[in-house]
Amino acid sequence: MGGCFSDVKGGKQAVGVGGNGAHNDALDLFYKSHQMFTQLELSLSASNLLDRDITSKSDPMVVVYAKKRDGKMEEIGRTEVILNCLNPEWIEKISVAFHFEIVQPLEFHVYDVDTKYHSVPTTTLKLGDQDFLGMASCTLSEIVTKPSRSLSLRLKNKSRHDVLRNLGEITVHAEETVASRSAVEMVLRCTHLDNKDFFSKSDPFLRISRMVETGGYVPICKTEVIDDNLNPKWKPLCLSVQKFGNKDNPLLIECFDFNSSGNHVLIGKMQKSVADLEKLYKERTGANFVIPSTRHRQEKVLKGQLFVDQYCVKEQISFIDYISSGFELNFMVAIDLTASNGNPHHSDSLHYIDAYGRLNSYQKAVMEVGEVIQFYDSDRQFPAWGFGGKLPGGTVSHCFNLNGNPGASEVVGVEGIMDAYASALRSVTLSGPTLFGPVINMAAQMAVQSITSHNNTKYYVLLIITDGVVTDLQETINAVVKASDLPLSILIVGVGNADFKSMEVLDADNGRRLESPTGRVATRDIVQFIPMREVQSGQISVVQALLEELPDQFLSFMRSRDVKPLPCSDFPQASSSTVK
Repeated sequence: MGGCFSDVKGGKQAVGVGGNGAHNDALDLFYKSHQMFTQLELSLSASNLLDRDITSKSDPMVVVYAKKRDGKMEEIGRTEVILNCLNPEWIEKISVAFHFEIVQPLEFHVYDVDTKYHSVPTTTLKLGDQDFLGMASCTLSEIVTKPSRSLSLRLKNKSRHDVLRNLGEITVHAEETVASRSAVEMVLRCTHLDNKDFFSKSDPFLRISRMVETGGYVPICKTEVIDDNLNPKWKPLCLSVQKFGNKDNPLLIECFDFNSSGNHVLIGKMQKSVADLEKLYKERTGANFVIPSTRHRQEKVLKGQLFVDQYCVKEQISFIDYISSGFELNFMVAIDLTASNGNPHHSDSLHYIDAYGRLNSYQKAVMEVGEVIQFYDSDRQFPAWGFGGKLPGGTVSHCFNLNGNPGASEVVGVEGIMDAYASALRSVTLSGPTLFGPVINMAAQMAVQSITSHNNTKYYVLLIITDGVVTDLQETINAVVKASDLPLSILIVGVGNADFKSMEVLDADNGRRLESPTGRVATRDIVQFIPMREVQSGQISVVQALLEELPDQFLSFMRSRDVKPLPCSDFPQASSSTVK
């Protein structure tokens, strides 16, 4: 059986079962290996469009484009044509996958479709044969962060000229598809399982796999292991529709006896769909496991049975539910100003600022991460710190305000961080050692204050950029463990050619949560570490590698505190849309 854990305790935990929001390290491991996204449907309407027709009104249609990584625009959908209408509300929805970890620019082009093409499918229309009415652009993040998930945009010409002419407006509304929000929660138990152990009873767990088009199966979750029990009952598992497809898709349910060696023994299996499991629940009946038989290539029906004790369909609260109701991500940056970076005036220094505008690794990390997170922070006031540098007074500090203002650490926008960084390089002498503890504690202090003053609506994201291995590892672990109870995530980018292997202990990707010397265990994984050189050699960007776990870390905190999205009436902004 694949996907085994070297750590016995970690290997006995459930993976991919969701549950009632309780934190689960194994669930985090599942999400890290299965990139998740949210499927959205965009609804479009417009007002005061130009009238291009002589004897009637325009017949408008919208074509939607998404900008790809190479900068090219790719068409992702078209609406239907609405006849004789300057204030259309299109029915046809445009489907798009929302990825938090990347900026997703969109363009909306409105055309007046010539009458002779009205009987032609819109997907086959040549746009050059139609009259262009106007275009608008935004990012997907700008839409989903609005309280109504609606954004109104002024239409412009392609040339950007004639800006004073009123070409009308287009309004974009985003909704999550039902499939991306629905989940089935079940409680499963078994009776009379075969015993596979000699000196004790089996230690059973279930693995559920989904059939794919090629005919094989892909595992989607496993339950926790229940020791020494032939009549086990597992904790509730929660399967999203994204995982199992639809209720009639065949699922392979296998029951194994856990072995720490990884060679788990098959107790029995069966093929059931979610609809079949719902029927077992309603009829209060069990289904027998089978096991392959060497005789006549048949399967042997076993005495052991599977029962569904609870079954309900749930609507999941998503990351978008929170951010569209007023929750924010507050971006913070800490930059390593230790001497190992090299003299900033020399071109081989990691802190060298190129006169021709080419960004160094520190600047790239700030720009890429900041460009994504800035959409989720309404005031764009970002605390920015340096550490490991000697200040003008001669004191080495491991957490000082990058802008040189002793009374305020915040700067305005990503540009403010870049300016403060450049200014600090002119006034601060690089020193050392490399200590993370002070900046993590400073970020944690701000998160603590936020819990009481902002009703848990702010979540903090600390970006630490460093060229070397942390020298206060134990103090850093202690700070991370303590901060794991707070609305805080820590992103660490390693720049340069140092050996960062020892840093990986901070990123609990091995399934083990961090533990302090006093025995206190981190309540959740809040650290993501990425060496920039590894990212640059691949196809994924720094920002994708760093941020792909952040929505799940955000949700794990909100669920652990039972924090719900704000009702619309509680949202501080009165307006539900923005006109550009």
